[in-house]
Amino acid sequence: MKTYRAELHVHTVLSPCAQIEMIPPLIVREALELGIQLIAITDHNATKNIAAVQKAAASTDLTVLPGMELQTREEVHILCLFDTLEQAQAFQKEVDLALPEISNRPDFFGEQFIVDETGDFIQSEDRLLITSTRLTLRQAWEKVDRLGGLFIPAHVNRKTFGLIENLGLVPEDIPILALEISRHTTPDRAVVEFPQIRGYPLIQNGDVHGLDEFLGSNEYQMEQPTIAELRLAIEGKENRSMTFRT
Repeated sequence: MKTYRAELHVHTVLSPCAQIEMIPPLIVREALELGIQLIAITDHNATKNIAAVQKAAASTDLTVLPGMELQTREEVHILCLFDTLEQAQAFQKEVDLALPEISNRPDFFGEQFIVDETGDFIQSEDRLLITSTRLTLRQAWEKVDRLGGLFIPAHVNRKTFGLIENLGLVPEDIPILALEISRHTTPDRAVVEFPQIRGYPLIQNGDVHGLDEFLGSNEYQMEQPTIAELRLAIEGKENRSMTFRT
């Protein structure tokens, strides 16, 4: 069994709200300097920079999981995590069909850069990424689950794009494995303020938009950094476990 310090909510320069420093080599370097062994790249409704970060980390001890921060019809943000780039790209096809045909306004929303593993510019993403898709929470869960991914509502305690603020509850018709809380609270405070989340495993990430926002709050004791092992660690099954760093 190995301990993986993790940050499962990392944006790159493809997300218009990310800092320009969020390029593959700097993301990898910062994670390693902080002793983080596992990250997930979760750009807004997008996956086109995942391969570049994986290539930048290829000769290191850092594992990079493919992911996405999906915005549902209900304006709720969801972490969608996968084992393989192929799974993430298959999910991207579903998201593209559900994403409105709205052009980005870089002067207002920010640039959306696709880059290579060195951080060099390839092209801009012209379609606005930071908007709601037409996928409902239920539809999104079904698509992620069918692909073998992990579906975790993001920063549920936040007023913007948080599950509790927008729905007032955790849907009981969706088998949600865990909930993410923001960096600005603790598990103990979160369950007092939002009793709706009591009983769910809680994870905490930095929602990293700049290099100074890496958190690495969770450590997962598991055999290897895979979605199946993360599930076991979150649920505390088969001698796997999840702990919070203090």
